[in-house]
Amino acid sequence: MNGQSIKLFFAGLVLLLAALPATAAAKDTWTGVRSKNFFLVGNTSEKEIRQVATRLEQFRHVFSRIFKRARLSDAVPTTVVVFKDEGSYKPFNPGGHAGYFQPGEEVNYITLHAGRGRDAESPYAVIFHEYMHLLVKNNVAANTPAWVNEGLAEFYSTLEVTKGERAAEVGRPIAPHVFYLREQKLLPLATLLAVDHSSPHYNEKSKRGVFYAQSWALVHYLMLGKERQRQPQLNRYMDLARAGVSPQESFRQAFAEDAAAIEKELRDYIRRDTYPYATFPFDERLEFDAEMQAAPLSEGQALAHLGDLALHSRLPDLAETHLQKALALEADNAMAHSSLGVLRARQRRFAEAKEHLRRAVAADARNHLAHYYYAHVLSREGMSETGFVGGYTAQAADEMRAALAKAIKLKPDFAEAYNLVAFINLVTGEQLDESVELLKRAIEITPGREEFKLSLAQLHLRKQDFAAARKLVEPLAQSSTDAQLRANAQMLLNNIANIETQAARFRDSADASDDDDAAAAASGEGPPRLLRRGEGGGAQEAGQTPEELMAEALQHALRKPLAGEARAQGVLTRLECDAKGIVFHVRSGQRVLKLHSANFDGLHVTAFTQEAGGQIGCGARKPESPVVVTYRAAPDARAKSDGELVALEFVPAAFVLKQ
Repeated sequence: MNGQSIKLFFAGLVLLLAALPATAAAKDTWTGVRSKNFFLVGNTSEKEIRQVATRLEQFRHVFSRIFKRARLSDAVPTTVVVFKDEGSYKPFNPGGHAGYFQPGEEVNYITLHAGRGRDAESPYAVIFHEYMHLLVKNNVAANTPAWVNEGLAEFYSTLEVTKGERAAEVGRPIAPHVFYLREQKLLPLATLLAVDHSSPHYNEKSKRGVFYAQSWALVHYLMLGKERQRQPQLNRYMDLARAGVSPQESFRQAFAEDAAAIEKELRDYIRRDTYPYATFPFDERLEFDAEMQAAPLSEGQALAHLGDLALHSRLPDLAETHLQKALALEADNAMAHSSLGVLRARQRRFAEAKEHLRRAVAADARNHLAHYYYAHVLSREGMSETGFVGGYTAQAADEMRAALAKAIKLKPDFAEAYNLVAFINLVTGEQLDESVELLKRAIEITPGREEFKLSLAQLHLRKQDFAAARKLVEPLAQSSTDAQLRANAQMLLNNIANIETQAARFRDSADASDDDDAAAAASGEGPPRLLRRGEGGGAQEAGQTPEELMAEALQHALRKPLAGEARAQGVLTRLECDAKGIVFHVRSGQRVLKLHSANFDGLHVTAFTQEAGGQIGCGARKPESPVVVTYRAAPDARAKSDGELVALEFVPAAFVLKQ
């Protein structure tokens, strides 16, 4: 074959290849790796997945060695998804993070991708920071002030295992924080200590930098500065917080010196610009690879895991796509059915949700989450979008309890199942003593879950154990870092006070009636009045019903308007929420009042009826709630609202306000 023929041959070959249809891209190969405390899935190499598992196990182990009394509960399992590159990670990472930690009530997710370049931001710093928040919540308190929570998370985010995996280094300086503190004006210490999750310094980008940098510097100083003399005080501070002492009192007791002294020491520490780090040696190598188990995942299994990740990351369309594909490949995939059942429940398509969860249980009867999700969906089926439920039928309650009993048997440390059983019993008014013990067990498993304490307080209130309810709810109303939970706690605290006040007035009225009857009978004046027993064990006039007596007591219990305030009765129909605050829409007669409030802090919220429900959420109020509102009228008729809301009090539907 001559040269010309060769050229023609290769030219023809190129044309032939170009004419062939393009081959489909090779499907990803997914692998599952189970380490001692994590389950990992990834479409990268098994070696890289094992390396990620090792880093996470090392971090967890070092934490347990440094904090020997630490609680490292695995009641909520953690799944780690390791993506091979940016392309496969991007749909699940709309924020463009180096990695992220997604906490959940029944499963936590950690995500990252293994293909980041050497100069890229390390995903481990982000993951260690967020995972540290979970450890702080489980070991300190849910009301841990923002400065110590973020400062500790940043401090430990730099953890590195060194010296042939026989030592760990913590507290290395974080360059962006160091540079920021050199150039920016520091916050007064009192301002830093007062920052919470609703503060501008926590939420606004322009102010957040100094808060994070200074919180890191303060924790760094207390941990490693001044030859570590302040470290026992920080430990004392966290012990007090764990015991439920308020942040202000914890700081006062732990740091005996005036706060001004610590503020000066911190400024001097930052000015010196020298940040030591600590090394913790270990007798043995921190190796975990030998105890890991790896196995390939089918395409359907991989899609189910991705769909569940999207579900927990609040990406419903992405979850729908992956879960449907998983079921198209594997019709009996328990995880896909379970996750799709939860998604359908969120869409309020309850019939479909229950069918998917029945199939999940049939496919894997040993999956505690499938049983729990089934009960969860049943509990939400009769609930309004605002979280109000009027009651459950005996059949529905029994079915939910049976499913939850199976979930608890399969995983005895799954706190959510205990909490849901207690909620069902609170609604039905049954098995209240057993529910108290169940919630105590849930709190023991996850002491950082403040909402469990609120539920337990409601149970005590239902049992009329006011002292026990108040003991639980007062710390939440005073120092919870969750503004919504703080408002709900304050509302429950007000309810306790109002119920006690009404009960006392009812008893006083009944006792006075008894005394009048006795005096009249003794003197022989007039015929004896007909009496009937009241709910409180006392007596009342035959002409005055219990409802009338309670309505009279309620008139006195309502907050009285102060000078410059107006009061109206109406129906709460809607809450509009935006960056400027909340606008409460109250239909009062032929008029709709629009009343503004910056947030729930400082707002007097009380419920005199269980029909109010346990939550106040943004959007339309379903069902609408009878209320009495107190407000300061807007001085200008052109204002966008009718005034500033001062008090919001939920009342029974039959109640009529007497002005």
